[in-house]
Amino acid sequence: MKAVMLTAAGGTEMLKLMQVPAPVLKDPLDVLVSLHASGLNPVDYKLRRKGGYYSNRLPLILGCDGAGVVRAIGEAVTKFKIGDEVFFFNGGMGGDEQGNYAEMTIVHQDYLVMKPKSLSMTDAASVPLVWLTAWEALFERCSLRSGETVLIHGGAGGVGYIAIQIAKHAGAVVLTTVSSPEKAEFARSLGADHCINYKDEDFVNRALALTDGKGVDVVFDTVGGQVFADSFPCTRIYGHLVTLDEVSTSKVEAAAAKLRNLTLSYELMLTPMHFKMHAARIHQTALLAEAAQLIDAGHVKVIVKNIFGLDEIEQAHQVVESGHSIGKTVIKIF
Repeated sequence: MKAVMLTAAGGTEMLKLMQVPAPVLKDPLDVLVSLHASGLNPVDYKLRRKGGYYSNRLPLILGCDGAGVVRAIGEAVTKFKIGDEVFFFNGGMGGDEQGNYAEMTIVHQDYLVMKPKSLSMTDAASVPLVWLTAWEALFERCSLRSGETVLIHGGAGGVGYIAIQIAKHAGAVVLTTVSSPEKAEFARSLGADHCINYKDEDFVNRALALTDGKGVDVVFDTVGGQVFADSFPCTRIYGHLVTLDEVSTSKVEAAAAKLRNLTLSYELMLTPMHFKMHAARIHQTALLAEAAQLIDAGHVKVIVKNIFGLDEIEQAHQVVESGHSIGKTVIKIF
């Protein structure tokens, strides 16, 4: 089969389209999926730069998100049959489970979900990682409730645009930061109540003004860097902040967070796969099944802005790595 192999840590030139042996069923609960599309995420280029998450496993296939058709099933598989259209989050870290920049892959039946009927394969492949990241951050880390106010940094990005929609569906008031009028218009079209162009105005002052000086209940930082600590002053006392990035704060910033009794959290939806936490992965699969229902019911829009072929993987990585794209980027395989 054709697959894009990461041959060494480094730039996009380390991604090579090759012919490799097709995967075969080994476990009775394995499902062979003929991949039609694979979603791209920032974790892909971060793992490319470092040569995967684990040492001495090169070459490897990246790509955590996938959508395709069931091609073969193990003898104990009961949840799927040949021909089913599925989507999923699996592999792509360089461990035992192959990634999805390929024509075929193997997935345990418990980690597969029937594809939303209303979505194409390319659209479906864009959903899993960003959905799970946004859902876990907002509801499992920050316990966001109806009527609360949330500030989502980077609302036009792959995670941010989903976070806006599921927060609105939950009844929250949504503030979001953007970098251009175009991105503000995009965020408003998804339901954002207030868009803050951080290039033109201070997001802290604006968030405080919009909350009568109290601050927002929840901050979801998808941007990283100094943004997380800068958000402390505009988070209400006893409020919640969650970030996707590693955090480094000064003593003054940490003291301010402590004085306000803020809850600070990380969100990394890769954790269950890394630690082989089967029950936690089943929970994530259930969340994807709920995602499919919400999408098919029209409550959440899926927006893919860039589609590339396997032979255009370098360009695809460059687009995601630039950090300026709106919505999602996907590799179309078939």
